Amino acid sequence: MKARVEDIDALRAISPSAMAAYVRAEGWVTAGRYGKHSDIYQRDGSSELIIPGTSVIADYPQVVLSLLEIIAKEEGRDQLSVYRDLVISDRDVIRVRAPDADDDGSIKIESGVELVLHAKDLLMAAACAANDPRPTYRAGKNKDASDYMGRVRLGQTERGSFVVTLLAPAIPSLNLAGAQGGLWPELDDEPFERRVTRTLADSLEAAKGAAEGAVRNEGLTAFNKVVSKGVNANLCEALAALIDSGEGLQVAVTWARTRPTPEARRSIDFTKDEAGLFREAARGFRSLEPRPDERLDAFVVKLDRDKTQSDGRVTLSAAIDGQQVSIKTTLPTDLYSQATDAHERRLMVSLTGDLKRKGQRWQLDDPRDLNVIVDPAADDDDGLGSD
Repeated sequence: MKARVEDIDALRAISPSAMAAYVRAEGWVTAGRYGKHSDIYQRDGSSELIIPGTSVIADYPQVVLSLLEIIAKEEGRDQLSVYRDLVISDRDVIRVRAPDADDDGSIKIESGVELVLHAKDLLMAAACAANDPRPTYRAGKNKDASDYMGRVRLGQTERGSFVVTLLAPAIPSLNLAGAQGGLWPELDDEPFERRVTRTLADSLEAAKGAAEGAVRNEGLTAFNKVVSKGVNANLCEALAALIDSGEGLQVAVTWARTRPTPEARRSIDFTKDEAGLFREAARGFRSLEPRPDERLDAFVVKLDRDKTQSDGRVTLSAAIDGQQVSIKTTLPTDLYSQATDAHERRLMVSLTGDLKRKGQRWQLDDPRDLNVIVDPAADDDDGLGSD
């Protein structure tokens, strides 16, 4: 018995633009108007289709059901499989596949959760890079990217190993001829939604090439060369985590039929041994990128102030990315006095500044909001902080 789709809400989920784009891609062409809101589509040797230009008609679910029945019969498929293709025809579909799944397509629950979370991180990295390619991002501070991710939907998981499906918004094209001469439009001419998915596909290919370049003795330079393609620390971290979770990785982008492209689909594969390269590239990116408004908890290990100067030079010891490092900064008089007090009492300080890497050294510019962290138990100890 072939599956049928009869749920009204499910039928309404298929947009008119998705239906029209799907049948045009399958060879149907418009042959005239039908009533006030619909068009007639014809294809040699096939049944005639009536497709409305709006879903605001009383019998819209019945129209969609009729279309499903005809297409399913024409293609020799059940309605459910046709429905799944139709409902995503107006989205760019990102499929993140973990090769290391059991024969029944299942994986460990922890790995499944990680795949979903890091698939989101991967797309977020591309959304951040779509307007302004940079080596690193604080993703939560990118409003355009955050707004975009709020419109991405998580599709049903698919068999074929284990596949996480992300349904990305795509603005329908008003150019029914689509991409001319097999060429992509200039990226800047695309709407933001399509720029994100194109950036994702391009950056994944560029990251794959950079990993090979790194093996061939180019090191981090191979990754620095492709920052303009959307490769960044966030993307590399997500790739490394996805590869580890799935013992390898395949990412495929199927383009929305409502915005025609020179290709129907693009797929990029990654191997287990590339995870370490991406993780190291991410670490390299983050070690070089300035970090504005960084909050540090640190010990004051050295003080130096010229008698003729009010400001003083201070060396701090703090943990950055899990490593204890020395940080140089210059404090104004009031903050220098607090740092001196903390140093004498062997107490930590908390302060904010713009953290930068200069060669092998760290520097904190514009230090502010310094507070001495007092441990009440230690402060009551007569042996600490007193002569």
